[in-house]
Amino acid sequence: MVELKPGARFQSTVCSTEVIVVKGGGEVDLTCGGAPMVASGTGEISGSPSDDAAGGTQLGKRYGNADETIELLATKAGDGSLAADGGALEIAQAKTLPASD
Repeated sequence: MVELKPGARFQSTVCSTEVIVVKGGGEVDLTCGGAPMVASGTGEISGSPSDDAAGGTQLGKRYGNADETIELLATKAGDGSLAADGGALEIAQAKTLPASD
């Protein structure tokens, strides 16, 4: 479990994925490639993502959960898929702005 707070940085231990927290709070079981993520700069890459969590993470994309309580920004791409508390995090869709006419 890691403490999610805006500005916190995490890295995968099974691929090159790195993220920064945009929105979130509290303790979360944050994983990438099926393995727990650690604070950035504190772990080494060993092994590879599990087959069911190898969808990849794209650089510069925001990932979030269905109820929009967690949002992560990928600062480094990798082969593993992101998940929080067992639920996959999906690429967040851009919100449309209201018309200004």
